[in-house]
Amino acid sequence: MRTSIATVCLSGTLVEKLHACAEAGFDGVEIFEPDLIGSPASPEEIVALAHRLGLTLDLYQPFRDAEGVTEEEFGDVLRRARAKFRLMQRLGIDTMLVCSNVGTATIDDDEVSAAQLRRLGDEAAAHGVRLAYEALAWGRFVDDYRRAWRIVELADHPAVGVCLDSFHILSRGHDPAAIEQIPGDKIFFLQLADAPALTMDVLSWSRHHRLFPGEGAFDLATFVGHCLAAGYRGPMSLEVFNDVFRQTDVLRTAKQAKRSLTWLEDQAARLPLQHPRPDGPVRLPEVAPPVAVDFVEVKAEDTSDVDVLLRQLGFTFRGSHRSKQVRLWTQGAARVVCNEQQARDQPPTLAAVGFEVVDLATSAARARALDAPAVFRRTHARDEELPTFRAPDGTEVFLASVARDEAGWVTEFEGGEEASAAPLLTGVDHVNLAQPWHSYDEAVLFYSSVLSLESGSSQDVAAPTGLVRSQVVRSNDGAVRLALNVAPQAFTHPAGFPQHMAFSTDDALAAARAARSRGLRPLPIPANYYDDLFARFDLDPAVVEDMQELGVLYDRDGTGDFTHFYTETVGGVFLEVVQRSGSYEGYGATNASVRLAAQHARSTGA
Repeated sequence: MRTSIATVCLSGTLVEKLHACAEAGFDGVEIFEPDLIGSPASPEEIVALAHRLGLTLDLYQPFRDAEGVTEEEFGDVLRRARAKFRLMQRLGIDTMLVCSNVGTATIDDDEVSAAQLRRLGDEAAAHGVRLAYEALAWGRFVDDYRRAWRIVELADHPAVGVCLDSFHILSRGHDPAAIEQIPGDKIFFLQLADAPALTMDVLSWSRHHRLFPGEGAFDLATFVGHCLAAGYRGPMSLEVFNDVFRQTDVLRTAKQAKRSLTWLEDQAARLPLQHPRPDGPVRLPEVAPPVAVDFVEVKAEDTSDVDVLLRQLGFTFRGSHRSKQVRLWTQGAARVVCNEQQARDQPPTLAAVGFEVVDLATSAARARALDAPAVFRRTHARDEELPTFRAPDGTEVFLASVARDEAGWVTEFEGGEEASAAPLLTGVDHVNLAQPWHSYDEAVLFYSSVLSLESGSSQDVAAPTGLVRSQVVRSNDGAVRLALNVAPQAFTHPAGFPQHMAFSTDDALAAARAARSRGLRPLPIPANYYDDLFARFDLDPAVVEDMQELGVLYDRDGTGDFTHFYTETVGGVFLEVVQRSGSYEGYGATNASVRLAAQHARSTGA
């Protein structure tokens, strides 16, 4: 399908936006009127630029307060419209978005609105223009797409149709199934936006919190499916008002937007349409989510302190890379790579995560189809080839085949020790990655679309410097879990907001005792926590005493238990050991604020 995007979605000037949209791979754009008005380029220059860039100009928007008015006021509507129609002729745009009246409507009568749209349609047709009438979610009288369609039916004019906007329909909880009752040739335009599930006035929600498809809570695939089933033949276009997107790099945001539409096309293509169109949505290469975390990489100028923590947790040094300043540590199925290459003055940070996938070639093809930036990796003749891509926060994502030789890339490390035959830690439970505030939503979409992971709802965790926003993306079976966190704006530390890897165990207390015997100093947890723990849960006092001595935390829900402990933070990295019992699927959220407060106290000396 053809793709389009409203220029309101992006930062920069109109010329900058057009260049970014073309480079990101869009077919066309909607011209948002304020962008044109504020541009020094003439309409003819905009047309010429779009032609050179291979972009079509698909829609001019918005035209407001057009119907439901007195006859005297409608005279002014016609005057304004004629001027815009002449402008659209200069731009070569044949469709204008007409929003349901918010500001001047005084007549709540469908017949009146239809008659006025019919007269407006006469003027539009004389200029070679069509009108796409849209029910705004906060329209004075018309706030439902079904009523907008009734008015268009009453207008009965070939130049008057509807624009269907997913936000205006889904934010109000309207059932989109009735879209299929609208003839496809009367759906003049389709605008798409996702949004988080919020409880607030719909205008503020719309103006500040829309998201690109796949980043929010709306079922956009089903919405698009209804539009296609009705026979819609136009482009899939994005109209996203978002305070963050209007501040971030224009090209990066445009590529993020295009990735979201590629993902949505794939989701829509999976729907069982009765009459699929030949130029309909295209499916991505279909892959299963990763089956395991292959490795986690810590990068720094000096990773020796991380080596110490790993040794204390029982990891075995498996050797140094034969051609790089990289060391490997393993325990059970958990692998940690410590990389000191090209890391001058860099404190320890999580730099890469490797994933084991069932079909390596197809997984890599899917990443490329979603425009995941490829990372050049310098290899030697005997090194294993691992497709690598860069996530929005800069984390490198490696893909490895689960069917590879059992040793695989581990054989590239030499001079190490034999792995322990009885490891206390069994694998990687989850990886926690800190995200810049401006790329958080992009990261959720990246990991869920590129790796076929599922995203859950976000939550806020209290920290001494503010709220930490957190969201988990994971495989359905929980074999791969990524927790994406955004630090509070007030958080400042040269090493950045701490990130960590959590290792699984069948006995957290035994793992904590063994680590303590090797010299580990766990993150100190206040005595008040254990007093509260004893009050909240019916635990053996002796067990709580052991937990307090070892710095072990505990949580329980209706499905199982979660026992875990943390190391101190080294640079921007700390480690966690977790034991899940029963069907517990959480991450000890009630303990996160305790951990954050303890880390804050250690870093500030408070």
